[in-house]
Amino acid sequence: MTCKPLIGLNADFRPAQGSAPALTALAAGYYDSIFAAGGIPVLLPPIADEQAIAAILDQLHGFVMVGGGDLDPRNDGYMSHSSVRPMDARREKFDRILMKELAERRMPLFGIGVGMQLINVTLGGNLFFHLPIDKPEAIPHKDLQDPNHRHSLVVKSDSLMGRVYGEGEIRVISRHHMAIDEVAPGFRVTAKCPDGVIEAIESEMLDWFVVGTQFHPEASGASALDIRIFEEFIDAVRERNGMPAVINISRQMAMAG
Repeated sequence: MTCKPLIGLNADFRPAQGSAPALTALAAGYYDSIFAAGGIPVLLPPIADEQAIAAILDQLHGFVMVGGGDLDPRNDGYMSHSSVRPMDARREKFDRILMKELAERRMPLFGIGVGMQLINVTLGGNLFFHLPIDKPEAIPHKDLQDPNHRHSLVVKSDSLMGRVYGEGEIRVISRHHMAIDEVAPGFRVTAKCPDGVIEAIESEMLDWFVVGTQFHPEASGASALDIRIFEEFIDAVRERNGMPAVINISRQMAMAG
């Protein structure tokens, strides 16, 4: 039986409200995409205990930092903004401890949405807090009436994004009002919206595989190509953990077609 890599996932925390208990929630697209790409998803609840986090990460081969609410700018030394809708403080505390541990371990990492933003600020970059104000020339990147709001993408050919999407028109699902401003050292931009907003970053560090997307390849309305980002990630996890490669028949058929 082929050994599949164990891929960790963080999740949202929703505090108790009235008679409803506190709970941890995660959109199914994240773990379904990991499983479809050949990994085994492992959900980590937001317990901000460094020893417990380290013990869990000892058993994993890679990690996906998922999307969600906004990072609180005050945690990075900035003033808050009226447009910011911060994630629950319990999740953010956990995510920041987790992210620092992942960076120290150089564990293969895929960040989506705010997950990519957290990678960037943890490693020394910063953010636009509200695109309509900070970058008023930008097109809309979020539509409250349409969870499958799309915009086009321009990718660097010599990158993971280039391998996934190739040439031709690309449209991706966009749900954000914050975005990367200055990119952290050790990373490069590999996809942008035509308005210049950064939509993907990749590590240039030889000892650490990291990819981040501001758009959402896990969404139910994502294109058939988007799952290939997860496949590329799982392939990199296998390589960096000395695991045998797996022939993906569906990918070969898609490339052949």
